[in-house]
Amino acid sequence: MIEADDFIVDMLVARGLVTEEQIEAAKAKLQEEYSDGTVLDGLYLTKVVTEQDVVQILAVEYGMDVYNFDDAADRVAQEVVDMIPGEVARRYTIMPVTMAGGILRVAMADPADLESLDAIRYLLKMDVEGVVSSKKQIKQAISYYYGDVNADTADQIMTELTETTTDLTVGTTSDVTTETGEGGDEDDSAPVIRLVSLLILEAFRTRASDIHLEPMEKRFRIRYRIDGVLSEVESPPKYMQNQIISRVKLMAGMDLSEHRIPQDGRIRFSAMGRELDLRVSDVPTIYGESIVMRILDKSGVMLGISELGFYEDDQELIQTIINYPDGIFLVTGPTGSGKTTSLYSFLHALNQPTRKIITAEDPVEYELSGINQVQIMTEINMTFANALRAMLRQAPNIIMVGEIRDSETGEIAVNASLTGHLVFSTLHTNDAPSAITRLMDMGVKPFLVASSLRAIMAQRLLRRLCKNCGEEVTLSDQQIEMLNMSREKLAEYTFKMGKGCSECKKGYRGRIGVYEIFILDESVHNLIYQRADASVIRRRAMQLGMRTLREDGFRKAAAGITTIPEVLRITMERT
Repeated sequence: MIEADDFIVDMLVARGLVTEEQIEAAKAKLQEEYSDGTVLDGLYLTKVVTEQDVVQILAVEYGMDVYNFDDAADRVAQEVVDMIPGEVARRYTIMPVTMAGGILRVAMADPADLESLDAIRYLLKMDVEGVVSSKKQIKQAISYYYGDVNADTADQIMTELTETTTDLTVGTTSDVTTETGEGGDEDDSAPVIRLVSLLILEAFRTRASDIHLEPMEKRFRIRYRIDGVLSEVESPPKYMQNQIISRVKLMAGMDLSEHRIPQDGRIRFSAMGRELDLRVSDVPTIYGESIVMRILDKSGVMLGISELGFYEDDQELIQTIINYPDGIFLVTGPTGSGKTTSLYSFLHALNQPTRKIITAEDPVEYELSGINQVQIMTEINMTFANALRAMLRQAPNIIMVGEIRDSETGEIAVNASLTGHLVFSTLHTNDAPSAITRLMDMGVKPFLVASSLRAIMAQRLLRRLCKNCGEEVTLSDQQIEMLNMSREKLAEYTFKMGKGCSECKKGYRGRIGVYEIFILDESVHNLIYQRADASVIRRRAMQLGMRTLREDGFRKAAAGITTIPEVLRITMERT
């Protein structure tokens, strides 16, 4: 690769992008850093050019496309990765990225290296096309998808722990500075440190949303939540429990000496050149401290409304609702049902220079550019109600309240909507109509609910059917009975199930939302004035055309997006 680097430097000089003086400065920088890198590495160090600059220049020079792993919408499909063995990818410093039309595209740092492309073509007996990427990104991708040949496995680390007396010092909170690089000389090679890093990296690789560290009576259980379902992984011995928990608490900035009360913290972790943000919750149990790490993926909350899983008719309803000039729009569902993602997607769609948007959240999980976000801190009396009062003095157009938890917050949100603000918020209810009775149970007066509430959306997340292994199936008698539909009607549809493959988790890969959208009208307002039961309001909502969660799930199962067992698992019929 040194010859290729020299060629690139010559090309930069010929184009007038680099001078001889800058080359000499780059060589001096290499000597100063005691580095044996190339002149091109020195130019990167002195910031004369960046790797992406070089990638763009090479792409123009050779008439090739650029592939940026950081900007890629999705990870490389496993079937594409499997086409080239890891040792071959490392030998030629190439990374397969896409497969379409019988042509495999591979990312390469040196477009002039035609011998590597020819070798891959000969090996695979198929057409191979190169795209340009930076050498750093390619190496990170190889390490991520194929694993580091020098990396430790969990078993190796656990074995090393049994053979040493390594222990993590449980001291003062000043030890936290070693994690941020502000002091100390923490040894990153310590086995327990590498084990915790491995657990986080494996969770990211398997698309897990949560990592659960759970002390049991005689063992220490570790589970990942993948596509909403918990799955147990190989767990370390019980005697490592305190070391691992202490390490996680240290990384999250928690008080290591406190074991009696719940604590919250955050971890920033680098994986494959990406910065992961983990929200950490620590709760004492009878067998030790239970820790849950929620992996926050910012790309997931920057989705457009069309990417949330709405059909065209529901998407039109949502576009109408979020463009109301005032009123309250509630999103309901249990924890982990995607409410935050939906709300952030709505705000992202509304975020324009002509609008002022303020949010009150506990906690602020994702930072949104152009939006004013307020962190709720109850320990200093910065409650939702107090934050909401202050926010109204900021003259916003749109307000988002993370959750309406009490009558005070509910009434302030109602008053905000009645004075010309569009308010978004959430409630924990099982369906959309129940949100109305929930507000009144909190103590919000019926006439205020009727005057301010514009629409309610309930949602759940269903696992997506794997596209690679989905096969047609016949529904069982029990499933037909639970759907409450005739066999003749069901015969009009085709349903699928995944048999499980290398790309998925037991026939499923990823998740999609199912929704019921309830827009209130005058007849519903009258029911609210009468304090009607949730069942009465629900029947009226269905008469007005509200599609239930199960009905929305059914049509997605009929379209091959999910499966009937998944719809029945997540939704339930109410009358």
